[in-house]
Amino acid sequence: MRKESEEMNMEKATMVLEGGATRGVFTSGALDYLMERDFYTSHVIGVSAGSCNGVDYVSRQPGRTKDCMIHKEKEYSYYYGFAKFIKEKSLLDMDMVFERYPKEIFPFDFDTYFASEMECEIVTTNCITGEAEYMTERKDEDRLMKLCRASSSMPLISPIVNVDGVPYLDGGLADSIPIRRAMEIGNEKIIVILTRNPGYRKKMPSKAAVKVYRRAYRNYPKLVKSIVRRNVVYNRTMEMLERLEEEGKIFVLRPLIPTVSRLEKDYDVLMHFYEHGYRLMKREYDALQKYMEQ
Repeated sequence: MRKESEEMNMEKATMVLEGGATRGVFTSGALDYLMERDFYTSHVIGVSAGSCNGVDYVSRQPGRTKDCMIHKEKEYSYYYGFAKFIKEKSLLDMDMVFERYPKEIFPFDFDTYFASEMECEIVTTNCITGEAEYMTERKDEDRLMKLCRASSSMPLISPIVNVDGVPYLDGGLADSIPIRRAMEIGNEKIIVILTRNPGYRKKMPSKAAVKVYRRAYRNYPKLVKSIVRRNVVYNRTMEMLERLEEEGKIFVLRPLIPTVSRLEKDYDVLMHFYEHGYRLMKREYDALQKYMEQ
């Protein structure tokens, strides 16, 4: 059901959500605080885990991403063991996350999402072109979840996802922090939620890792090129982002405690990182409001 007075409380701004697998619990904490304050933006761009956070923000479901990512119940676990990894060619049970969760276990509010005035773009990497694509879905439930699945499918860990007959993988491979895309949209205000600490830079992949990628994706040379150059693109983007932040042109929230690993399973560790995102957004909320009013 459509939540009332949506247009009344929507800020003309673009929200950019970085991925990072389970590091995304930081983002869900920050967004849960914003949803409690009824703070919504007109545009959202989510990458990888950020796309899952993004759709839950548009569907106005505080706590949903946290419930999906942090739980003690074994039957809700989406990690495969090694034997199953060999059989399924995936370390994660993507059917659980993108089919059983939204339709049975942690129901996703498709009605509110599709009725929303907010524009939500899900970043994927086209395996053929190696380029980022900014995809949307306004009607089809299965296709929406497929886009989130494609955006979140990490190389080597998850299989390629076909959408409309095109192979896609994790959006972060081609555009980890889509600040340029946000600027193209044209909103004066841009809010960025990162999942890495201040000053973080991505390292070059090792020669051994490059060999593995080349072998695994030999049919997609442009994808491999994007994976190999990812650190260069990421680090340049970070330099640009830090400059814009310094100039007061964008608002950035990033974790100030050590980040969790991208496949962290420990309940308490994940809850601590989630709560850090919540408390930090609460602390910075006045600064965000000031930025919005400038």
